Amino acid sequence: MSRTLGIIGLFITVFNIQTLHAQFAVVSAEFLFEEGVFFEQCHASTLEESEDGILLASWFGGTHEGSEDVAIWGVRLIDGKWTDPEMWANGETEDEKLYPCWNPVLFRPNNTHIIYLYYKVGPNPREWWGMVKTSDDGGETWSTPVKLPNGIFGPIKNRPLQLMDGSVLSPSSVEFSEDRWFAHVEWSDDDQATWKTYPIDHSSVFNVIQPSIIQHVDGRLQVLCRSKEGVVASAWSTDRGKNWSRLEKTNLLNPNSGTDAIRVGDRIFIVYNPGPPGDQWWEGRAKLRLAWSKDGMDWTDILVLENEDKGEFSYPTVIQSKDGLIHITYTYNRKNIKHVTLRLDTDKINIFEGDNGP
Repeated sequence: MSRTLGIIGLFITVFNIQTLHAQFAVVSAEFLFEEGVFFEQCHASTLEESEDGILLASWFGGTHEGSEDVAIWGVRLIDGKWTDPEMWANGETEDEKLYPCWNPVLFRPNNTHIIYLYYKVGPNPREWWGMVKTSDDGGETWSTPVKLPNGIFGPIKNRPLQLMDGSVLSPSSVEFSEDRWFAHVEWSDDDQATWKTYPIDHSSVFNVIQPSIIQHVDGRLQVLCRSKEGVVASAWSTDRGKNWSRLEKTNLLNPNSGTDAIRVGDRIFIVYNPGPPGDQWWEGRAKLRLAWSKDGMDWTDILVLENEDKGEFSYPTVIQSKDGLIHITYTYNRKNIKHVTLRLDTDKINIFEGDNGP
């Protein structure tokens, strides 16, 4: 069933922000499931749309992050209502050991009905490995899980990007230790059968993970990364993701929390936590905003999604569906996943076909 929130409260929040633009309307805001029925905690949602327009959402859920019972769960939006959560994958290995699952990422390449479900399995982010399943029926059923090759982790948090030539760039990263993080791109030109890895400025002073990857109108690629240094960090590529510029800071603060970004027309949109970093990784996640930019470096807030003193509203994902609507999901206090739908005024924004470049 659909769990609709008090949408009036959301409009009041928007109205009180003077810098917001009139190009947006909040269509709906809802929770994806009933709390406490299927698992105690949940986190790290992802979204995708099937070939026939069904919206899919997935996340990891269990007793708490890192518990052996943490599995990958998912729902589908059928005739305007979300199905009850189902377990789409767990962390059981061939020797019947059970490990926690982490960070699912849904991805459907262009011009195909196949949906990929990438996720991680392992005791912690420094020791996990990549897994993948596929669905050929819009997420109703899933294939047997396949372990990715050693050193290939799949998209760590955010969706891959498919270029016009069909190659797929998967934004990934490694938490090498608690003190050192690196981002990279995993690149495939054979329908995700094999992968090559290209580093993103591993000599940088920035410690970055969980990049989003964007293609600008002029064809350049940009990554936007979570960092330990208190900012959203960025790097650029002009050769389809094989070589990257030095990492540099944008004007966005980042409290060591995940973000996600897409391009719609000639604008880049990012969902992020605006607070400065705290002493602990979970601090600074009580506020969540949507911002936009034309150059990917200088950003302007346009919508307040959450604005609390305490709580965790984090790990957003954002996509545009075929009907032009913008869909955002994010962790809601580790108890639920919240889904917000926005409508853009396309008369005031330069809209191109698709979001993968000219």
